[in-house]
Amino acid sequence: MSDKIYILAIDQGTTGTTAMVFSFERSDASAAIEVKPISKTTVDFPQHFPKPGWVEHDLKEVWSSVSKSVRQSLAEAEAKIPEFCAKKLASIGITNQRETLCVWDKATNEPLHNAIVWQCRRSTDICKSMRRQGLEDFYRSKTGLTLDPYFSGTKYKWLVENGAINMSKNAALTTAIGTMDSFLLYQLTGGQTHATEASNASRTLAFDIHKKKFSSELCEPLKIEADLLPEVRPSAGSFGKTKGLDFLPDGIPITGILGDQQAALFGQGCLEVKSAKCTYGTGAFLLVQAGTKYPEPPKGLLTTVAWQMGGQTFYALEGSTFIAGAAMQFLRDQFEFFSDVSVTAAMAKNVTASPEVYFVPSLTGLGAPHWQAEVRGAILGLTRGTSKAQMVRAGLEGIAFQVADLYQTLWGSLDHEQNKNSKDLSGLRVDGGACSNDVLMQFQANLLEQKVLRPKILETTALGAAACAAAGSGWMEFSEWSAGPAIESSFSPAAEEHSAEQKLGWQKALQAAKIFAK
Repeated sequence: MSDKIYILAIDQGTTGTTAMVFSFERSDASAAIEVKPISKTTVDFPQHFPKPGWVEHDLKEVWSSVSKSVRQSLAEAEAKIPEFCAKKLASIGITNQRETLCVWDKATNEPLHNAIVWQCRRSTDICKSMRRQGLEDFYRSKTGLTLDPYFSGTKYKWLVENGAINMSKNAALTTAIGTMDSFLLYQLTGGQTHATEASNASRTLAFDIHKKKFSSELCEPLKIEADLLPEVRPSAGSFGKTKGLDFLPDGIPITGILGDQQAALFGQGCLEVKSAKCTYGTGAFLLVQAGTKYPEPPKGLLTTVAWQMGGQTFYALEGSTFIAGAAMQFLRDQFEFFSDVSVTAAMAKNVTASPEVYFVPSLTGLGAPHWQAEVRGAILGLTRGTSKAQMVRAGLEGIAFQVADLYQTLWGSLDHEQNKNSKDLSGLRVDGGACSNDVLMQFQANLLEQKVLRPKILETTALGAAACAAAGSGWMEFSEWSAGPAIESSFSPAAEEHSAEQKLGWQKALQAAKIFAK
């Protein structure tokens, strides 16, 4: 196989789709792998909010964003590298928003309902009902998850119970259920492949994380017909080939799929046990690689499949907050405090620490470690003298406080079990759009009392998908990816005069937000 290959990564996210072409190269079999991003195109698509707390995507609009972003990214790559063309792609890697539910008709290839997005809270009452039936521990023990509207299974149950899809016997014969990766794969292969892999499957509530397969025992309370679910394949391997597309030639193999957060973990090179990353995107997602032995999740956090590669299943411990970078978008779009989020670091940098303002950005409920879907956002400590800059800083600090709560919950458990101090770790790797904000990253390092490491390639989700595809194509062993991308910036913790007071104030603000939960 060639010493240099090109891989297309399709990163299908919550607000848009990014397509990137990467080159992977090494001078000889023993040399380190050099990766370069060649092109990048992002195409946004609309968000649909039918009711308060409901979030949907039109699957046709999602697919349009995929085709446009791929077409433009390939054109950019061809303009930069004369010898490149789409036919020279060695493979394709896919990464995606994980818990978003897609339902479509395989016969007509038409969506049967808008995709119900991971942020959607419409199945809150279903989760409450299932808890009252005593099912919380059952699902926790078999899936590593908690009963929350976040996950795909209860979204599907809502569709069935509310008559939103036709589940007559004849209709069910051609119905397909899946997460976004399955929908994209079906489209890319011209309807030849209805499959997924374990990092996505483990976010559905229907996947037995111990037996590593979808379970009828888990499907039944969720009213899921198990036959409609996709086949589960290894994360790195064969998923079929492109067929019948007007923006890609036929026959390009798809050899890697990972859910977005697991892709970022892989992209960061977190192949060693206890290596950790946090992605600051729409939400903030902290994952720690936990090895090949299933780890019991600490209270308030989750166990998930990291990936299946090399004939083994690797696990991760995860904590998710639903609003991170979206908090800045909220201040921009709803309050018009600024027109571009890039100015927020400069605005926040000159704000004095007192008087203190707290922004609890639970705009779609509190995620881990609280799991309270009914809580709404809160801004506290306002006075007549409160400035826009103070509000912006409070928003950035609110993101960092949420991540610190996840980090302390996770490492408190691991330290107790393994007798190791989290301060001995090599640092927290970060990625995602919001991690470009130096004020946020420095405050995060201060709260964690831990180095925060930002790589040169911030698109580690797309990078992880591409690296997974490189491994799945046979070009490299997945273990060769342990170095990950080079580090651009390191933020060391610095003591702040008001840090103890700030932490106490944050806990009070959290409690205040919970009091007004619906």
